[in-house]
Amino acid sequence: MARQKLELTWIGKDQRPRLEPRILLEDPARSYHARQRVTDKDIFDNRLIKGDNLLALKALEAEFAGKVKCVFIDPPYNTGSAFTHYDDGLEHSIWLGLMRDRLEIIRRLLAEDGSLWITIDDNEAHYLKVLCDEVFGRSNFVANVMWEKKFSPQNDAKWLSQNHDHVLVFAREKSVWRPNLLARSQKQEKNFKNPDADPRGEWSSADYTCAKSKDERPNLYYPILNPTTKQEIYPNVTRVWAFDRQSHERNVAENLLWWGKDGKNPVPRLKKFASRVREGTVPTTVWRNEDVGNNQAAKREVMAFNVSDPFATPKPESLIQRVLEIATNPGDLVLDSFAGSGTTGAVAHKMGRRWIMVELGEHCHTHIVPRLQKVIDGQDPGGVTQATGWQGGGGFRYYGLAPTLLATDRWGNLVINPAYDAAMLSAAMCKLEGFAYAPSEALWWQHGHSSERDFIYVTTQTLSAEQLDALAEEVGAERSLLVCCGAYRGVTAAQAAQRWPQLTIKKIPKMVKDRCEWGHDDYSLNVANLPMAAPKPGAAPAQDDLFGEDGA
Repeated sequence: MARQKLELTWIGKDQRPRLEPRILLEDPARSYHARQRVTDKDIFDNRLIKGDNLLALKALEAEFAGKVKCVFIDPPYNTGSAFTHYDDGLEHSIWLGLMRDRLEIIRRLLAEDGSLWITIDDNEAHYLKVLCDEVFGRSNFVANVMWEKKFSPQNDAKWLSQNHDHVLVFAREKSVWRPNLLARSQKQEKNFKNPDADPRGEWSSADYTCAKSKDERPNLYYPILNPTTKQEIYPNVTRVWAFDRQSHERNVAENLLWWGKDGKNPVPRLKKFASRVREGTVPTTVWRNEDVGNNQAAKREVMAFNVSDPFATPKPESLIQRVLEIATNPGDLVLDSFAGSGTTGAVAHKMGRRWIMVELGEHCHTHIVPRLQKVIDGQDPGGVTQATGWQGGGGFRYYGLAPTLLATDRWGNLVINPAYDAAMLSAAMCKLEGFAYAPSEALWWQHGHSSERDFIYVTTQTLSAEQLDALAEEVGAERSLLVCCGAYRGVTAAQAAQRWPQLTIKKIPKMVKDRCEWGHDDYSLNVANLPMAAPKPGAAPAQDDLFGEDGA
């Protein structure tokens, strides 16, 4: 019997959008930078992109593939609730398909030692976990963190009060990725004291027994001597000592046993000196609201930027801070393609991380931009400002997606979009053909390159044989040039290939018309814009459950 792959199934799963790799256009009027440097570590080249996040991710791929250290996303939860800024009631299979399309690009953007963090609730969490297993590989699953988003029960809950959200964590390559240690909290620091004036400094105590029985570990069942009472003490038969005899004797010799202030405790504890403990603690999978904030704290934070229209579903800055503390270091690149109210960028900015955010909604202007301006100006006293010592500085560049490259003329023919000028067209063709856009100041025909010897030239002109002769002579025999032009005359394609072997001549828009979907500007998580895909001929009928079983 053939082995079958374990995977989610849903109607329309095999249908993937053929994305147009748009270029990004900066709007200097909306970009924002501090008037002066605050420190020599200020970061100015952050990016805020307004537009469909799937197209934006595709636009980022050529430049940033393998360069993003951490992706944090807070996608629509698909709960059926109607929010002001999101249509969050997508049909289940559409939601999965849209998430899959984004996750596949996110994986390609992540660095080898990068990680993905997704907040989600119970409605889709477990399906999303399996979907991420497919995209990232089950072996790259790191953890399912429980975040306590509410600190009190919801008394009007019909069944159980849901006080947590999930934070799904996946590594690009788990064998490479390692989390940073978290700084010890004030509560943890208070555990270090020095009641016996030990010259080695402050210490905390640990259990001297372990959860093993006498039968399981007979070598850990033996008597030890209390130096004060001179009594021989045995451990419990169901919980023996944590150390064998030799290790115990070494602990005694090093004065690592604590028998209490009067020296008469029935069981000793092990001293662990602050100077010897690792600088930090291993992150856990339960995040309490008093440590990383809650929904109420998040709403208070965004109220400072838009009182009249507060964002409905923000995340607290301290939650993002915890993620970035674990997953990044100063200078690392952070991406959030569901920017919402801009919390990720605000926190990354304060923590000295580079960032890219993408948001389609108008709240990109009403919420994110004003928030970031206050952060840059040092006028945001809330959130993690005090914890990070933030005083302002840096900036960001504002980008929009270029319109679709091909448009339809009045006769129904595909033509180059008249909104494109020469520079935009050159940049777009470079991205389509896999070239780096880098116009040469010295050589008019070098608009981009794919190697030291391979170049691209873009023009809407009709080139004559004489012009191509001159171009081939300038390129020379040691280099190659892809010529993208409106048309050429005087020679056939076969003659051109034989006459100018260093040139590859292609006509636009003919060369690109079948590459991808043109004129599609909205792949957003909005069911109104995304009709259900029709089943393929011979496909199984629609199922109630993603695994092909009856729904509960």
